This record gives sequence, C-alpha cells and structure tokens, in this order.
Amino acid sequence: MADDLRLVSRPDREKRSGPVLLVVMDGVGLGPGDEGDAVALARTPTLDRLLAESPNLTLKAHGTAVGMPSDQDMGNSEVGHNALGCGRVFDQGAKLVDNAIRDGSIFDGATWKDCVGANALHLIGLLSDGNVHSHIDHLLAMIREAAESGVTRLFVHPLLDGRDVGETTALEYVDALESVLGEFDRTDGRRYAIASGGGRMLVTMDRYEADWSIVERGWRAHVLGDARKFADCRSAIETIREEVPGVGDQFLPAFVIADGDGTPVATIEDGDAVVFFNFRGDRAIEISRAFDDEGFDEFDRERHPDVLYAGMMEYDGDLHLPARYLVTPPAIDRTLGEYLATNGLRQLAAAETQKYGHVTYFWNGNRSGLYDPESGRFSDVAPEWTEEGGVTTARRSSDLETYVEIESDRVPFEQRPRMKAVEVTDAVLGEMRTGKYDFVRVNYANGDMVGHTGVFEAAIEAVETVDACLARLLDAIREMDGVALVTADHGNADEMYMRDRKTGGFATDEAGRRKAKTSHTLNPVPFILFDPRGETALAERDDAGLANVAATVLELLGFGAPEGYFPSLLADG
Repeated sequence: MADDLRLVSRPDREKRSGPVLLVVMDGVGLGPGDEGDAVALARTPTLDRLLAESPNLTLKAHGTAVGMPSDQDMGNSEVGHNALGCGRVFDQGAKLVDNAIRDGSIFDGATWKDCVGANALHLIGLLSDGNVHSHIDHLLAMIREAAESGVTRLFVHPLLDGRDVGETTALEYVDALESVLGEFDRTDGRRYAIASGGGRMLVTMDRYEADWSIVERGWRAHVLGDARKFADCRSAIETIREEVPGVGDQFLPAFVIADGDGTPVATIEDGDAVVFFNFRGDRAIEISRAFDDEGFDEFDRERHPDVLYAGMMEYDGDLHLPARYLVTPPAIDRTLGEYLATNGLRQLAAAETQKYGHVTYFWNGNRSGLYDPESGRFSDVAPEWTEEGGVTTARRSSDLETYVEIESDRVPFEQRPRMKAVEVTDAVLGEMRTGKYDFVRVNYANGDMVGHTGVFEAAIEAVETVDACLARLLDAIREMDGVALVTADHGNADEMYMRDRKTGGFATDEAGRRKAKTSHTLNPVPFILFDPRGETALAERDDAGLANVAATVLELLGFGAPEGYFPSLLADG
C-alpha cells in the first residue's frame, strides 16, 4: 500500500454494515421557486420529505468553488465531478487557458509553434462564451496570434452552442468571429475564413461513444467538405432556421462554406495543422481519436490526412489523448476512488451513457479505466455487454471496483424525459443487494440533459422521475443499514426561462413567449444526509462546496480526511 494513500481510521465514527450511497441528481439545483423553476414545481415527495426531516444544507457548485475563473462562471459536470471525486479544488480548464493566454505561455510552446508553421491552420470547437467547453475569447486570441506569427491560411470550423448560452444566440458569436477574421482576410495574401460548422448535438461533439454518427458528420464537413453548402455562415444559420422553425442552435445540421462554384472554402489536407480549441475533455475525445488514431475504425474516414493535430488540453490523462496539446491540464491526484481501492474498500459507480464518464472519468481526475492499487494506474477493462428486456448494459469490474453503464436512448431527451433512470436504479439496487460494496455512487442525468432542451414540461417530468428513483434507493439503504448523501453537481432545471437583465422578469420573444434557458445556473445545490438511524448530523459551513463531499464520505466510512482534502461536513460527536 502506498504510504500517501493510506487512510487513518476514525474510532469515533462507526462504519455501518450497509454502504455509503452518494446520489448525484445532475442539474437539480435550488432555484428561485418561481414559475420558471421546474425543480420547485415538480411533484417531489421524496425530496420534500428529505428537506423537511433530514439534515441538509446547500453547497456552492459554480465559480471559484469548483476552480472556475470567477463566481460569474457556471459550474458544469466536469468540474463538479472533479471536485466531488478528489476532495479539493483545482484550477480548471477555463482558468488554465485564461492564464496561459494572459502570460503568453500557450504560444511559447513547441506545439503552437509547429501549428503556425503548417500549410494551413484549422481551428475546430464550440463557438460561445459559455465557458463550459470553450470560450470565444480563447479562439479570437489564437486567431490574432496566428496572424502576428505570419499564418497566411487560417480556417475556423465553429460548432454552434445554444446549450451553455441562449438557445438561438449563434449569430452573435458568428458576427464577432467574422469581424476578427475580416481584420486579416485577403490582406497581405492571407485567407482567414469560416470553413464548416454545425450544431454541437448533431456535429462532432459526441461523448462516451453514445453516437459516433455525430463525429462522422463533423469529420465529413470539416475534413472532406461534404455537407450542405452555403455562401457564408450567417446564411447557413438563417436558411436552416427558416426551414425548421423553432430549431435551437445546438441542433443545426452540418454545413460547409463554399465559393461561388461550389468548391469548399477549405478542406483539411496533408501538411495542415488542426487545433481543437475546447478545453473540456468529454466531447473532445472522440474527434481526437478520429485524427490521432491510425487504426481508427468507428466509421469510414475515407481519407486520413497527415496533419499535426492538437487539443487545447490533454483530454485523457491515462490514454494521453491527444498526443499533442497547448495547455497542460491540472494534475489531479489522490482521488477518493484511489484511496478507497488502495485501502481495500469496494466501490460501485453507475449511470447511463450520457453521464457514465462523469462518475468514472471525471470522478477519477480525468482518467479512464479502473484503478489498480498495485500498479498505481487506471487500466482499461473490457466491458461485459448484456441485453435483457430492451436494456443494454456494460459492466466493467475488478476485485475492488465495478462500473455499470446503461446504454442511453438515442432520441431527443424532451421526448423521453425519464431517460434510463429507472433502469439505472434497477441495476444499482441489484448490485447493492449483493452486499459487497462499501461505497456506491450514481448519477441521474435527467435534470441536466432534459434541462438543456429548454422544454419546461419535459424538465418537470425529468425531475419527478429522479425523485421516484431516489425513493427506491433510500428504501434499500434503510433495509441495509446504510447511509445516503444526496446532492447535485450544478443547477439547470431550476431555471428554465431567461431573465430580462433590465426588469429582472422573464425575457420574452417578439410573440410574447418566454425565452427558454438551456444553460446551467449559478444556484447552489442541495446536500442531504439520509441516516435511517438518525444518529448523524451536519455542520453548518458558509463556505461548503462540492469539494467537501469526499471527506464526508470517508468519515461515514470510518476514516479521517487525507491531507489537503476539504473538511467533512459532518458535525462532531
């Protein structure tokens, strides 16, 4: 056992015979309780009873409390699960990139210098200021630096957001991008232009291998120039909006910008450089594999150009993907999962595909696989796939850890707000009742994934589904003499309408309809202790945040917090 991963027992804390269960209700924050708060308006008898009868407090889940640059920055699932899983706060992607641009280190490295020396520089990524996966300011800074460095051919392939920002705000960001490109385009022999794009939920930004066709569409548009062609990005967006009334930016199909004769402005060719400028990893890994992996076979690439491919950051610290990147990611070590495995405690992690990596990859400090205490590494384990009753399950296991993934539906989330919450619950209950787990963590995706659609009625059903599933888990905890902690990684469904900045009321469109809000919120999240014995209490802390949860779990398991961990939220004695 590695000395730095040795836990110290707390004789004053009794470990129950049953497990410690952590439930992450993704996107279920504590909102204003008004007509736009789907969490407050949903029928949630389980949550209502917990908040009335069980010890509870609120946690900060955004801004500096999770490593973001400022307290005006929303939390997100990456930083939230990093904090939950490692018990500390690390400077996260947005802050690291901000600092690297500010001090110039991003442009001093060998990777950037090699990129600006290529035949053409292609920049692919999410175009918005949502600061969850990317920030437009980072893109614009790279464009200006490329021009300063003498790059003559630069092409941007923007992925349109409408999810971490207003659902139909794409043109604001496109206009800002075009303005900067226009400063350099066609001067001194330069060509700076938008080459292709599409909405993030249909083009390029798939995650957890939920739907490789999304990545294939991006490949065909960005690399091959194979998608519907338009004269410019604005006309692409406006035409599609006219053809599909009410479509949100995140669902715009792939498009290619072409010259008058129909020739794409730019395709990606041998000798070019490609930078994927998202800093967050989950929706960057698959496109990175398509560029970096010589043996790639998830779809037919038709051709694989010999390019220098780089990520804004390293997206997977164990797989070292991509091979080259611009900004060094945070070195997240000594995660809760490593401590528990090294000390012989058995763990279960479960979620449906849409959030599976959140309770595994993000939880483990952006590393894939199960932790092996002997080697001190996370190692990939081949999944055991089963299908029963229309439910497809992947189970990855070792002597100390089991990861359960329920395959998500491939339908719009607002059409099936229940998603796979019931099936996830069934799987968790089946595993828990074997009696072999000390710690169980489960993520319910509904509040976040349905909240992002902006469909209010669907968000209510999503929250109600999670509440019903939570009741079943708590019944099992009671039967098994365990303890449960219930929280969320950030808010979302708690604010489903945009606010008018001047009046403070709900913002409306020209027809007087309330504008849907599809992004995360700045609201706190609940933290509830469910102890059927009624023997444990929480300590009030003004600064409590997600990073305090790991030490709380350890204390419930009978251990003290490791050095550097944020303190437990349990009351003394």
